[in-house]
Amino acid sequence: MKTELLANVQDFLAKPIPNSIGGQPCMTATEQVVNPSDGSPLAQVAMAGEKEIDLAITAGAKAFPAWSALSPADRSLLLHRFADALEKHSAELAQLESLDVGKPIAAAEGFDIPFGIECFRYFADLSTRAQYSVPLNVKGFDARTWRVPYGVCGFIFPWNFPFTLLCWGVAPALAAGNTAVVKPSAVTPLTTLYAAQIALEAGLPPGVLNVVAGNGSGAGVALSSNPRIKRISFTGSPEVGRKIGELSGRNLVPCKLELGGKGAAVVFDDVDVDSTAAQLAAAVTMNTGQVCCTATRWVIQDKIYDRFVSKVTEVLKQTKIGPGMDRDTQMGPLVNQSQREHVLDYLERGRQSGAHAVLDGRQTAPPGAENGFYVEPALLEGPDDNVCCREEIFGPCAYLLRFKDEASALAKVNELAYGLANSVWSADLARANRVAERLVAGNNWINAHNLFAYGLPYGGVNISGLGGGVNSPETFYDYLRPQTIARPLN
Repeated sequence: MKTELLANVQDFLAKPIPNSIGGQPCMTATEQVVNPSDGSPLAQVAMAGEKEIDLAITAGAKAFPAWSALSPADRSLLLHRFADALEKHSAELAQLESLDVGKPIAAAEGFDIPFGIECFRYFADLSTRAQYSVPLNVKGFDARTWRVPYGVCGFIFPWNFPFTLLCWGVAPALAAGNTAVVKPSAVTPLTTLYAAQIALEAGLPPGVLNVVAGNGSGAGVALSSNPRIKRISFTGSPEVGRKIGELSGRNLVPCKLELGGKGAAVVFDDVDVDSTAAQLAAAVTMNTGQVCCTATRWVIQDKIYDRFVSKVTEVLKQTKIGPGMDRDTQMGPLVNQSQREHVLDYLERGRQSGAHAVLDGRQTAPPGAENGFYVEPALLEGPDDNVCCREEIFGPCAYLLRFKDEASALAKVNELAYGLANSVWSADLARANRVAERLVAGNNWINAHNLFAYGLPYGGVNISGLGGGVNSPETFYDYLRPQTIARPLN
């Protein structure tokens, strides 16, 4: 059943959508945003470049003194009002997220939008309990660390979870007293631009949150290389993360990178096969596999390998593929034609280099959505030097590997350079914890995958991340600059 568009959503999409700089709309030349579910035009969005980025940084710098001078309680109040306004418009935000990304509307309503809104409340409350002055026990000195906001922080977000990642990045920065310039993906900018309008409606001071949509080669480079930015945060691929780290490094600007992954699920032979297969199938089809931390290498113990593969194949074949706004849809399209070609190319190279396709992952076309960017789930098995086993594909694809014992499982998982998220599946919790402690990643989950909660740190190591994670008190303190204050006692 297709969901009817709300009037506010229709009005928002009906006219060219401007950027938001200093509380004012900023219109530039527009580009078309496409609905991935059917390939149709969705909206015309202003796409900016270096000039608009510079104006947004100026607006953020102008707003910073007053915003940072507010008490944590006063900032918290304004951020709670923003969260309340976002919640008031949560139905519109969910529709825009589903239309823009292609994800099932139920997922946008049930996770993306409410979990993002909760982020503002979490960090708003945390800011009122944080310790800004930390005494230092140093002989002969009255000394302390004094924590202060950096200034204007830059954010570059990808297209897979636009609203959730906006909140994860911006909420702690604003709660700590910084201002923000946000560059959403040019592919999926709609909820971020809508949220910027809501921010003004909620009374967030002009210039505190600035949103400038644009391409990476223009707006992204301009933001990353601007010396007036005091902190930069990027979420996306390791390849682009390296470039942004290099650009910000030239100005000695601290850089926070949340990058890709090639997560493993280690499945021991004492699990409930049916339940585990269903959960991993759901993990790899979540957001059509466009999830950096999801499990895309399934390392299965020999004894249950054949039974597990048979069951998970059955589950994946039953996955309902269709448009994001269809409430029966379990898996929507990939975000655009380029991403579909990227996924299909990986699968073809994997097969050509020796992988056996348990499920092909073919291009498909649900009835009535023939021009959308759909693929079926893919399962490959074969040698662990295969390109599909070793590189992030970012689609609904999993690679199957066998193992005999703990040592061989650990070796298979830890041999790659990624280090974002893995999971261990076993009824023996002592073993599960022992293995989780030895897996090299920022996050190792037990008997579940893709676990998120505020207060639960999330970040990566190796080529999966640098400079801190998200969703925890550590994230909040990332956006406060420590300075030492001391005087001699004699």
